[in-house]
Amino acid sequence: MNDEIAACYSGRLPIVSSYTAHFGEEPALSGSKGAGNIFFGNCNLRCVYCQNFQISQTWKTQKKNEITHERLAEMMLELQNRGCHNIGFVSPTHFVPQMARGILLAAQQGLKLPIIYNTNAYDSVEVLKLLDGIIDIYLPDLKYAEDQAGFEFSKVRGYAHHARESIKEMFRQMGDKLVYDENGLLKRGLVIRLLVLPNDIAGIEENLQWIKNELSPKVAISLMAQYYATNKAATDSRYILLSRRISEREWFNAVSLLEDLGFEEGFLQEYESASYYYRPDFEDKDKPFKDIRDFQ
Repeated sequence: MNDEIAACYSGRLPIVSSYTAHFGEEPALSGSKGAGNIFFGNCNLRCVYCQNFQISQTWKTQKKNEITHERLAEMMLELQNRGCHNIGFVSPTHFVPQMARGILLAAQQGLKLPIIYNTNAYDSVEVLKLLDGIIDIYLPDLKYAEDQAGFEFSKVRGYAHHARESIKEMFRQMGDKLVYDENGLLKRGLVIRLLVLPNDIAGIEENLQWIKNELSPKVAISLMAQYYATNKAATDSRYILLSRRISEREWFNAVSLLEDLGFEEGFLQEYESASYYYRPDFEDKDKPFKDIRDFQ
């Protein structure tokens, strides 16, 4: 690697905006002591509704958060010592080599926690193959069912195609079975996150049909209601279709699709609490997810 920067505005060293025990993930990840999340700065997407745009789309500011690989390893060990149940790398796509090196250094010093790859799924299949045996839990978003939506709202070409190919590789590695420990915490597996967007921009039914037909109806789904208009979606008239929270009917229709298509494994956010849970100025340790089976 050298010091050139490309679309993700990232270079040789990892950029970490924050690391913390996080209680807003799915209950099998957050548990009682939190998921040990490490939030990388910058991103390979430019989502106009990104709820973390302050760290994903401000590369000049994020440059100051560059750290060494050794410091990245120290962060993992700190989170383990704090009692976190896992190490979750958030938006890791553009820092995979740095992430892998950090994991190696931390493992040599006693890191034993499951590793979570929390990604927007606009990943390289070739790179994901190299992570086989390193990652314990894949947690990808499947943002859109159509490439055009990916280009219009996340500013990348071929999103649906590339994301589906990447998730196929994750499925090849993990299959459709989730492995839990004796405390009900997830140790290994694949959980696909689907964020319900206003006006069905995400194409939830098409993506669920694809998962069922191309992967398995037993794949765990995490259906998310946390969308609210922020970033450009809140201010730019070009994105008026994204300028509001999802309606209760839109949420109900998405939940109904899970039952209609036979999905039984995974998690659902609660509609009422999810609308504010992820706002930067709100911190509440009540879990905003329930098991899908609670709704069937």
